[in-house]
Amino acid sequence: MRILVLGAGAVGGYFGGRLLEKGEDVTFLVRKKRQKQLAEGGLVIKSIHGDVTFQPNTITAQDRVEPFDVVLFSTKAYHLKESMKDVEPFVGENTLIVPLLNGINHVKVLQEYFGEERVIGGLCFIETTLNEAGEVIQTSPIHELVFGEFSNEKTNRIQKLNDVFQGTKASFRLSTFISRDMWHKYLFITVLSGVTTLMRAPIGPIRETGHGKEMIEQVFNEVVEVMRVIGAPLAEDIVEKHMNTVEKMTYKMKSSMQRDMEKGFSIEGDHLQGYLVQVAKQHHIHTPLLNIIYHNLKVYEVGK
Repeated sequence: MRILVLGAGAVGGYFGGRLLEKGEDVTFLVRKKRQKQLAEGGLVIKSIHGDVTFQPNTITAQDRVEPFDVVLFSTKAYHLKESMKDVEPFVGENTLIVPLLNGINHVKVLQEYFGEERVIGGLCFIETTLNEAGEVIQTSPIHELVFGEFSNEKTNRIQKLNDVFQGTKASFRLSTFISRDMWHKYLFITVLSGVTTLMRAPIGPIRETGHGKEMIEQVFNEVVEVMRVIGAPLAEDIVEKHMNTVEKMTYKMKSSMQRDMEKGFSIEGDHLQGYLVQVAKQHHIHTPLLNIIYHNLKVYEVGK
């Protein structure tokens, strides 16, 4: 299958690079500045799972090539509309679009733009960033990409995609309940990004200082209450499971939103926490910690 990765950043560069390492047909859709950087220095991945450097195939939005079989949509939510226009010329009748964005609202946007039949479910768990040289730095044990049909069926196309995704140095997992998995990821990243940006610290010090664990669990419970009122298919014990995950995270683990704030970049506060704050307000749900987290993100944006 011919695979197009939207961007060659921290997420797309890593998973696209692992597929390229396996020998799959991978092309990266990038800006001209990034294209020049990759041409000069290659796609460099520095990871605890193994370092590697490639000379990748790249195209820009102005190029015209045949449509791809698969598109990995690895962009930030605030770039979604622009990115869809860039990708559109490379999407054919049978192209599969795999979104790796945080949150949940982007699914409907992608389906309305490209057609519901082309968009499958997707998410990823990874701690990764680009350094000043444009190298992909991946530092945590978890490097998982999850995908699946929203119907939960093992269709021919999803089985074919699963075959392509297997055998890499990253974890590509076919889900049989991708909607639930995406909501679980949304819950987790909302809380992790929320507490780490609020405290300006990795998860370790937050977790192990004072009433840190109780605070984290309270944020989880607030978000779960909001998500359930809008019908999110959350497991009954999801807070317990996510708290166990928090316990196992490395001391220096940072959220991607926290890293973006440290670099002075734009953030996805409205897409993640902001959406839930609005839902809570509409349904008169009391979410004091979530409100503080969101207010902190808006203050950052004002300062930026």
